[in-house]
Amino acid sequence: MSLKGGVKIRLLFVDQGSYHHEEVELPAAVVERYDRLIDCFREDESVLKRMHVDVARLCAAYLVEE
Repeated sequence: MSLKGGVKIRLLFVDQGSYHHEEVELPAAVVERYDRLIDCFREDESVLKRMHVDVARLCAAYLVEE
């Protein structure tokens, strides 16, 4: 995968049976370093400094096609 600029990612969360989503934008270079998006949110220091993602409630994360 070769991405340029920023990429939008949709995060789907579940909380006590209710689902909701959030869209975030990350630099493509950060996303490219990981085979799985979840690992990017769990491990990347630049992402961890930028935002908190409750991975216990995270059901899915996928790239948003524009």
